[in-house]
Amino acid sequence: MLVLVRHGETAVNAEGRLLGRADPPLTDLGRRQAQALAETVRRGLAPTQPVRTISSPLARARETAAALGLGVPVEVDERWVEVDYGELEGRRLGDVPAGVWDHWRADPAWLPPGGESLTAVGERVRAACHELAGEAAAGHVVVVSHVSPIKAAVAWALGVNDGVAWRMFLGIAAVCRVGTGPRGPVLLSFNERPGLSETHPGRRG
Repeated sequence: MLVLVRHGETAVNAEGRLLGRADPPLTDLGRRQAQALAETVRRGLAPTQPVRTISSPLARARETAAALGLGVPVEVDERWVEVDYGELEGRRLGDVPAGVWDHWRADPAWLPPGGESLTAVGERVRAACHELAGEAAAGHVVVVSHVSPIKAAVAWALGVNDGVAWRMFLGIAAVCRVGTGPRGPVLLSFNERPGLSETHPGRRG
């Protein structure tokens, strides 16, 4: 099984800003969320231990991965890094012009100035998922990442376009599970939550 974990809260998430390649640490709440995630993740793994734990290179993901305490070294894979928001990095969601959201939702290949498209995120995440599928069929592979790459992995599992990301809500400190096998991936669960409150549950990054 491929277990996809979104990191805990950062101050930028709590402020309602776009958080891509900036690298803030977890807040106190984020660290509590990461610790609570350990039980949520393990609940679906017992009695088998994960064969690998993989993380985005960003601190918020690596800190969350370490808190899971899964007993295997945390590997870093750049393909699971968050989308690059370019010039929109750090902007409050409400300050992003409506026309930008319209372009983004209408075309997965659209990218913000200096940034990255959802199509590009999907390409790198699909490559990573294909590489992990065999191992995930034989054991459990845990990946700690961000909202956009995890949505791209879910789109891979469902065999749909990356534009489906706009029709998903994935909260901070949430877990998704994808089964893999000879007939292809199957989405087993989406947006499992450990139950701790968060300041702004819909914030991106």
